[in-house]
Amino acid sequence: MSWTTVATAPRPAWPWDAVGVNDGAPLIADYDPRWPAEFAELAGKLRASLGGRALRIDHIGSTAVPRLAAKPILDVQISVTTLEPVDAYREQIEQCGFEWRSANPERTKRYFRELPGRRRTHVHVRRAGSFSEQFALLFRDYLRAHPKRADVYAVEKRHLAPLLRVDRGLYVKEKDPIVWDIIRLADAWAQSAGWEPGPSDG
Repeated sequence: MSWTTVATAPRPAWPWDAVGVNDGAPLIADYDPRWPAEFAELAGKLRASLGGRALRIDHIGSTAVPRLAAKPILDVQISVTTLEPVDAYREQIEQCGFEWRSANPERTKRYFRELPGRRRTHVHVRRAGSFSEQFALLFRDYLRAHPKRADVYAVEKRHLAPLLRVDRGLYVKEKDPIVWDIIRLADAWAQSAGWEPGPSDG
């Protein structure tokens, strides 16, 4: 399957896009070498709770790319055999300090967020082998393998960062063009290199 054959329309703004825009945290932070360890600690807890229900537990998003500036939010992807029923894994994830956001309109995943007062973390449960699961892994792996392209991405994110204080949905919309530019390049790289996901991170 070619990634560039998929429609690239930006997603709509979501009700929780504005959460945290004025919470005092850095909008786009320099890469923090503690992020991998923070993920590893959380992944260990999730693995202990989920066991074999999780086929993969991966660190995705910008905090998973060394040296890449990012919003200081951990993104965790949990791959499962099937998204339904949610109760097959919901309790195990919530025991690790998260709550299910059932109103999330993106139907290719089930979305969990940290409980109040805990470290900002997004947990994305996706079906193993699905487009959305593979997209996140390819995007991450391409930027890890192409640091100059990651630098360009960081510059654009910093340029758009002021939008985070007023409209997070607009920030995402304005970032869409470079995201799809990167995934087109990643698609070509994947085809030529024979890319496939490496071992699970957790």
